[in-house]
Amino acid sequence: MKGLVEWTGGNNLVGINSNGQRIEMNWNDGPSPMQITLQMVGACSVVDVVVGLKDRDFTKVWVELDSTRNDEPPRYFKSMHLVFHIEGDVPIKLAERIVDKAFEKYCSVSNSLRPDCKITSEVFVHESKS
Repeated sequence: MKGLVEWTGGNNLVGINSNGQRIEMNWNDGPSPMQITLQMVGACSVVDVVVGLKDRDFTKVWVELDSTRNDEPPRYFKSMHLVFHIEGDVPIKLAERIVDKAFEKYCSVSNSLRPDCKITSEVFVHESKS
């Protein structure tokens, strides 16, 4: 994997991957690199949930994210709490097991964080709104 991050003036950066796709960042007004990191933990784990539910009848998956960071530099993540929501006919125990597996084994982003970053989660299954 390769990429490039370029300062574009002021507080602005652009991240460009090897396919030329771009992510605009602003370290003061956001999205900042740390905000994007938090969102990518959410995105990575949502991918794992969607893939894990592939044979189930569901219509929507989203995750709410909350985190704490170290007060002093370096301001690394100390904890993250993710609240997963799934709309569909999915047993709660299955959904919880899939989320647990995402963080235990599959989510590359969360597994790239410091080992002392405590990650917790909750799962809610909602009826489909159809």
